[in-house]
Amino acid sequence: MKGFKDFVMQGNVIDLAVGVVIGGAFTALIGAFVDNLIQPVINVFGGGNVNGLAFKITNDSTLVDIGAILSAVIAFLITAAVVYFVFVLPISHARKLDRKRRGLPEEEETAVSEDIVLLTEIRDALTAQRGGNTPQV
Repeated sequence: MKGFKDFVMQGNVIDLAVGVVIGGAFTALIGAFVDNLIQPVINVFGGGNVNGLAFKITNDSTLVDIGAILSAVIAFLITAAVVYFVFVLPISHARKLDRKRRGLPEEEETAVSEDIVLLTEIRDALTAQRGGNTPQV
């Protein structure tokens, strides 16, 4: 039980739980916004029928609702934009400030593998043999 208690009390688990709860509430909010504001506006462009941009393929059994698809895309874009601008961008900025405060480089440089260096040298040697200019990387 002690191990389980330590696991649950870690900050990451609690943060994750809070994120899931907030995400559920945010999803409901965006869903209501799209269903009650965006969907009716989209349906106006479908004409005077009740279904808006929906149409039936056969008799009354199959309904293709383009308006619902557009509403889902708009809901996704709104959700992605809010998550990016409210969570991702500020956290990324805070991490950069923290790295700067600690005196660390802004981005860690990735080491070029030996294979890439060797292939670059071979390419440059072949280009030089042909009398061409060495491409700049």
